[in-house]
Amino acid sequence: MGKATWSTPLLFQSKRLCFSLLYLFTVLFLALYSSLSSTKCIFRSSPFDPIQTPLFFYPHTYGEHKYAIPTLRSSCVSPVFFSDYWLVLKEIQDFCLNSSYSPLVLRYQRKRSGSFAGNFSTQKRLSYFDHSDDKAEVPCGFMNEFPINGSDRFIMRSCKDVVVVSAIFGDHDKIRQPKGLGSKTLENVCFFMFIDDITLRGLHAHNILLDETEENKMGVWRIIRVKGKLPYKNQAMNGVIPKYLVHRLFPNAKFSIWVDAKIQLTVDPLMLIHSLIILEDVDMAISKHPYYIHTLEEAMATARWRKWADVESLKTQMETYCENGLRPWTPEKLPYTTDVPDSALILRKHGVESNLFSCLLFNELEAFNPRDQLAFAFVRDRMNPKVKMNIFEVEVFEQIVVEYRHNLKHILGSFTEVPKAKRARSDASVNGSSWKCENYLLEMWGESHD
Repeated sequence: MGKATWSTPLLFQSKRLCFSLLYLFTVLFLALYSSLSSTKCIFRSSPFDPIQTPLFFYPHTYGEHKYAIPTLRSSCVSPVFFSDYWLVLKEIQDFCLNSSYSPLVLRYQRKRSGSFAGNFSTQKRLSYFDHSDDKAEVPCGFMNEFPINGSDRFIMRSCKDVVVVSAIFGDHDKIRQPKGLGSKTLENVCFFMFIDDITLRGLHAHNILLDETEENKMGVWRIIRVKGKLPYKNQAMNGVIPKYLVHRLFPNAKFSIWVDAKIQLTVDPLMLIHSLIILEDVDMAISKHPYYIHTLEEAMATARWRKWADVESLKTQMETYCENGLRPWTPEKLPYTTDVPDSALILRKHGVESNLFSCLLFNELEAFNPRDQLAFAFVRDRMNPKVKMNIFEVEVFEQIVVEYRHNLKHILGSFTEVPKAKRARSDASVNGSSWKCENYLLEMWGESHD
């Protein structure tokens, strides 16, 4: 029997069927891609040859990936596009090598004080907001000791390009490794994690970092131990030292990314710096708050959920800000799209504007409390020169990090009670029958008749 052969009509019909199926699959693929693109907030070119090996082997008892917070948002208002990894790497290397910074530099006060940042009165702090005189010195912490050893300081000064910084005080979080790093990222990005003695004891309990004679590394993170007596009794306040004074701890870095220990980066930091800072030509990038846009909304939530125990001091803080010009967010504040950020992730290009903002904000945190969202808009709106910010959408934040809950167990006395007494008070007497933020609330609710 001869071999079976395709007749010409049958061959033609088969080819037509194949082309029809190919066309159908193409249409379905494009439709699916379009649907997915409408819900995703980032379009990325993944790093070529990404790091595949585990960055650190955790003991099973540590549980670094427990209790992730689910995200429910699916829509996207403003997507972020990432360029090719190798292009990004070269552009950032060239920028750090050839960038001609302004001859203007921020000068810092170096006097000694009983408090870490001077604990100035309201009017004294406000006097530094207008930095039109570039020779004027600005208070910016370190008027008291931040106890880290000399070898760590040397390594920190040697970081000259991009630094990623995080901190855990009071054993409040887990140390998590970033994901999605490109093969050359660790050669161009420094990762530093600040911890206190309580956190170190927690690591020892899990048989981590037992040999302190060796360089303290956990995966990508170089561990910086802040030992002995810390500047503040409140652990959260100690945590905002590396969060907002990163430019002082790493004076030679050109860019920085602050990462709250409760979140894990899932996108290469070079890609983030390039897309959120360089392409946007801004000094800082930070996410919107998922719920609030007005400062008083955040203040009321802080009191309601007991995020700060001294409610009277919160009221005094808001009265001080309202009395000195704080107003609700309106479109007149554009290009700032909100007054309340989610400050778990902060990207900065180090320069006069972003450094000044960080110094002024830190001074407010020492004066009142470490709830940085409460002072954010007040500092941003009053300072001169203005800081250029990219305030990106919440959906973008949820695509570039995974957020986890804080440690749920009280380990080794790690949680410290929030102190109620605060030093700063409004310089003007508080009239018990009239709240200075009354006009603010009327404007916020759209009921002002001024």
